[in-house]
Amino acid sequence: MIHPPLLDLPAIAAGKIRNLSHTHLAGVDLSGANLAGVDFSQGNLMGINLAGANLQWAILRANLRGADLTGANLVGADLRNADLRGAIFLEAQMREVSLAGAFLAGSILSHLDLSGIDLRGADLRGAVLVGACLQGADLSGANLSGADLSRTDLEEALLNGAWLRGTNLSQASLFCAQLDLTDCRGTIFSQTRLAGTPLDSQG
Repeated sequence: MIHPPLLDLPAIAAGKIRNLSHTHLAGVDLSGANLAGVDFSQGNLMGINLAGANLQWAILRANLRGADLTGANLVGADLRNADLRGAIFLEAQMREVSLAGAFLAGSILSHLDLSGIDLRGADLRGAVLVGACLQGADLSGANLSGADLSRTDLEEALLNGAWLRGTNLSQASLFCAQLDLTDCRGTIFSQTRLAGTPLDSQG
């Protein structure tokens, strides 16, 4: 694995190095860097500062545990199976992002536009998604136990087979969401819009 002292960080920040797979960048400050299309696969980016960075279409199937992605441009980024536990995504741009199978326990994704996002099989235990837009998102098989999804827009979202144990869905909209085989034990549905779902008839 390549370590930071052997790397040209200014060149990386300027987007001049495209292949950073298996690279050790834990704790490095790359805030505001131009990293569009860079391959970080299998790298160690634990605690990295990527606030405001351009990560469009980057391959981020890496260890990003505790990373700061505040305000980052992640449009089209590949984050499948990435370790994003405790990562901060506030004000990030997330269109066309794939997070299938990602580990997002304890991450902060509040007030983001996550409409249509792929979160199949993702681990979102204890994650904070307050006020996020998840219209049409695919959360099939995702684990949302203990997550805070209050005031989220989950209209027409796919939640088939998802775990919602103890999930806070107060004031959320699940209009016409799919909930087949969803585990809703202990879910908080205070003032939740459930029209068009099997839960609507249960009051």
